[in-house]
Amino acid sequence: MKEFIINKNDSGQRIDKFIQKSLPSLPKSMMYKLFRKKDIKVNGKRCDGNYILCENDRLTLYIKEEFTEKKNIEYNKNYTLDVVYEDENIIVINKPTGISVHSDNSKTNDTLVDNMISYLISTGAYNPENESSFKPALCNRLDKNTCGLVIGAKNATALREINEAIRQHNIHKSYICITVNPLPKSSDTITAYHKKDSTNNIVKISDSDIEGYKKIITKYKVITTYKCFQLVEVTLVTGRTHQIRAHLSHIGSPLLGDNKYGNRKINNEFKCLYQCLCAFKLAFSFDDNSVLNYLNKIEIKCDYPEFVSKYIKNADT
Repeated sequence: MKEFIINKNDSGQRIDKFIQKSLPSLPKSMMYKLFRKKDIKVNGKRCDGNYILCENDRLTLYIKEEFTEKKNIEYNKNYTLDVVYEDENIIVINKPTGISVHSDNSKTNDTLVDNMISYLISTGAYNPENESSFKPALCNRLDKNTCGLVIGAKNATALREINEAIRQHNIHKSYICITVNPLPKSSDTITAYHKKDSTNNIVKISDSDIEGYKKIITKYKVITTYKCFQLVEVTLVTGRTHQIRAHLSHIGSPLLGDNKYGNRKINNEFKCLYQCLCAFKLAFSFDDNSVLNYLNKIEIKCDYPEFVSKYIKNADT
């Protein structure tokens, strides 16, 4: 038998989802068999898989001990993390170039999310022993070779609120980048159409509304011009895969260091190995009834990345 007392982080989710996360070695088919046999109960009563757990519910499963062993979370004491902002609900991290947000095919555990969890364990903000299903999570992604701000949720409420705000476009991200060749105007809002080619991990951009393409909107403002480079601030109105890189390349001003959409000859000439792109600023517009609405009063920024001083002379930082 296994018993859980549902805490705040575990409440508000379907019971079958909770069980899958809390007991990952329990086969899904066996779990639903337990529901049918009434061997899963909440507060002593039978329930269905779609039951929404409440705080302080007592969940009892009549299962063998072999399915109840909890997997230990590895704690890396040698983690590195650049924390830009933190409160009781969220953490904002400045991700360096060259590190993945989540695990990829290399199966490395030196990812941003691993380092964040190690940091939260070391500071006492997260104790795996006190949680059954919840684990702090990162809410937005950046490409491995893009640096900048990534938001982490420290509790389930914050995770739900941030994910919903992202869906509603209530989290506003600004990027700094270096373009090769001058942009057509000093500032503009540009529109095009975007299609992702997942097989080749590339996107296509069209000026026309073609079937299968989705509309994209990108705002930019030139900050500094130096020789053949421009330092540019970009704000995404829509947020699609490789949008900044592909959209600016489409209008003739690709990013320095971007070999997928850019100018390989110039990248090689300046020995620029990674695209010069950084998510450097965050602003929020949560609903008034959100527990995170206090974030509406602040703007979170990181310093300009190293590539700015390296390639742009006397850039205004």
